[in-house]
Amino acid sequence: MKIQINTDKNIEGHERLEAYFSSELEKVLSRFEDKITRLEVHLGDENSDKTGINDKRCLIEVRAANMQPIVVTNHADTTEKAFQGSLEKIKKVLGTTFDKIKAY
Repeated sequence: MKIQINTDKNIEGHERLEAYFSSELEKVLSRFEDKITRLEVHLGDENSDKTGINDKRCLIEVRAANMQPIVVTNHADTTEKAFQGSLEKIKKVLGTTFDKIKAY
């Protein structure tokens, strides 16, 4: 499972940030790792330098073998909260998707 983390020009992509997000993704999505080929995380600040409510965005795109990409997005006040919200969403979506496939 390859993990790629992308940030826009308003979010600083520190190595510590990337290491934390990568470890969280591996830990939470470990039960799907044999099905997932690549994970892409896109972090952004939608209104740049201005402050605002829920202006941080995290989009997680999962590419699984022989499937269309699965994408979720979450907005929050901080980058970490946006990431955690997206992580919970993708965990639920992947669980549902792979359970449906297993049922057939």
